[in-house]
Amino acid sequence: MTRPITAGVDGSQESLAALAWAGREAERRGAPLRVVHAWRFETHDAFDLGDRDTQGQRVREAVDEAVRALTGRHPGLTVTTDVVEDGTVEALTSAAADAEALVLGSRGQGALVGFLVGSVGQQVIAEAVRPVVLVRAGDEPAAEAAGREVVVGQHGSADDSAETLRFAFETAAARGATVRAVRAWTLPPVFAYSPGSLKLLDEAGGLEPYEKKGLAEALRPWRERFPGVPVVEQVEMGSAGQVLLAAAGHAQLVVVGRRARRTAMGARIGSVAHGVLHHAGCPVAVVPHA
Repeated sequence: MTRPITAGVDGSQESLAALAWAGREAERRGAPLRVVHAWRFETHDAFDLGDRDTQGQRVREAVDEAVRALTGRHPGLTVTTDVVEDGTVEALTSAAADAEALVLGSRGQGALVGFLVGSVGQQVIAEAVRPVVLVRAGDEPAAEAAGREVVVGQHGSADDSAETLRFAFETAAARGATVRAVRAWTLPPVFAYSPGSLKLLDEAGGLEPYEKKGLAEALRPWRERFPGVPVVEQVEMGSAGQVLLAAAGHAQLVVVGRRARRTAMGARIGSVAHGVLHHAGCPVAVVPHA
């Protein structure tokens, strides 16, 4: 069964931009779209907000209105709507588990760059077991024009980045876009080398060729699986976040990974993903991996 593209909506302009992005992506992939809204019954001493049924009806009407506007633009799209009375983080994390990707809105920091990732968004990104895409208010379909790349950060072994690369290649294939795979490297402390590591570096001809070889090996299975997707390989010395952001200047989507395992401090987004989320000028997909 094809996993849906799922959009979390709350009526804000940011979430409507996320819904529009999710609708376009679902149509490109030939996937169904699922729309999820979480709400809580509220009371107020000074205002009559209505009983639970009245509040629930208002919520459903607002969601239905947004969905009607979307299906008017995508009449062939299969759309399901779930309005759930639950905490936002709990509802969205649960919805993400069954999705190809969960799409959320976020308020931009400025006209050109960045996101303001609220506590709900950060918790969902950190907890979700499937990719989460963050879209700013004001995101336009024109940003997905031909020539703009899907930029993906690759690090570690082929297994470490498999899920991140899969999402990038599938997205690029659906859009007819180029994948720019970016691998950053830095000079490690000399004493961190083991004799085995030094031998591998010598055989590869040095640090940069070693990194290029690592990127090529990670990309090989995805090049074979998606032979029609053009690929640009970029290996550059520097901070992973800074190198990735520099490459993302003309991207239509940036794809980054995050460790899915929990630590004693709980689930974390990771420094690279956090930096890209806060400074990228296009939608960002955060993909959990082992």
